[in-house]
Amino acid sequence: MRNYTTEAEPTALVAPWLEPLLPELIDFRRDLHAHPELSFKEFRTTDKLAERLEAAGLSPRRLEGTGLTVDVGEGPVATALRGDIDALPIIEETGLPFASKNHGVTHACGHDVHTTTMLGIALVLHRMHLEEPLGATIRIIFQPAEETMPGGAHSCIEQGVLEGVPRILALHCDPRIEVGKIGTRIGAITSASDTIRIELSGRGGHTSRPHLTEELVFALAQIAVNVPAVLSRRVDVRSGVSVVWGQISAGSAPNAIPGTGYMAGTMRCLDRDAWHEAGELLDEVVHQVAAPYGVDVKLEHTRGVPPVVNSEHETAIIEASARAEIGENAVVLTPQSMGGEDFAWFLAELPGAMMRLGTKTPGGEEYDLHRGDYIVDERALGLGIRVLTAAALRTIRDL
Repeated sequence: MRNYTTEAEPTALVAPWLEPLLPELIDFRRDLHAHPELSFKEFRTTDKLAERLEAAGLSPRRLEGTGLTVDVGEGPVATALRGDIDALPIIEETGLPFASKNHGVTHACGHDVHTTTMLGIALVLHRMHLEEPLGATIRIIFQPAEETMPGGAHSCIEQGVLEGVPRILALHCDPRIEVGKIGTRIGAITSASDTIRIELSGRGGHTSRPHLTEELVFALAQIAVNVPAVLSRRVDVRSGVSVVWGQISAGSAPNAIPGTGYMAGTMRCLDRDAWHEAGELLDEVVHQVAAPYGVDVKLEHTRGVPPVVNSEHETAIIEASARAEIGENAVVLTPQSMGGEDFAWFLAELPGAMMRLGTKTPGGEEYDLHRGDYIVDERALGLGIRVLTAAALRTIRDL
């Protein structure tokens, strides 16, 4: 059995194994990009993955609905690797020859790259294993529905994808990091993210007689301003609790106080414990702010995701793998994002880490995620496969 994980391992161990597969994988990614599918509707994507894995001689296990897993190698599981497979309800504006054929749906968050990276890792590891056994199993998880809350991570965990798994690794595209580099961070790398929806109701009436009504528009305004202010003073300020409203609507005439109103937004938090604390306070604070105005309050607080908290050991494995595969300057410190990511639910079960994969062309335009014009430098695909394949091999030494 070949030892792929010795301290003296050669630089760019994975590159020779990947090279013959890379043109096919680029085509596979472009096909996924042209045929994006929304959360829990990734049927074609799941079929394409299963077909290619079975053609390689692997035995993928389909999950309920969409998504699948595949084990590569034999023996105890050394690590799991997770890639999300869904797209977003956004109109593509890239003008690429392989742009989305599903109008109003696009891979604007790089999940086509994540999916193909995991496929490439599975194919590379399987080829290695056929030549000489790996001595362990690497589990690849193709997770559906990351872009919805609650996301597909819960369903995957309920279906036993983490059974026997000691750790889990993942990646996410980052259009602000140049291709050829990865971003890492020990501790929280993303934010907790919840959705808040509030409906108010009361007696409407003429704006000349607000004292005879429940002044609903004014109550909405007070909630919009004071709920974020109160939470920021009831929860440790270092946790970065942030409530931001994206929708407020009420009324249809300038001289009529409406009887119903609606507002919605998100609550984000940088710390897992503070996320729980703020969530417990939210109902109390909303009702206390609204109480003086006599309105009826209906609050819907949807728990989204906690922060993704990278463990030190698994982050070190990724960093060492990136330096070995790409170069000593391949790793940069990435700032904590205020975005949410349901990989956090896997990390609530076991240790692991997520890395940021640089997709920006050096000197090129800087894009952002969840934008219809987001273009990935495709060189990132091969680099992501190399880094996480090398990381998977390094985890075998921990068994």
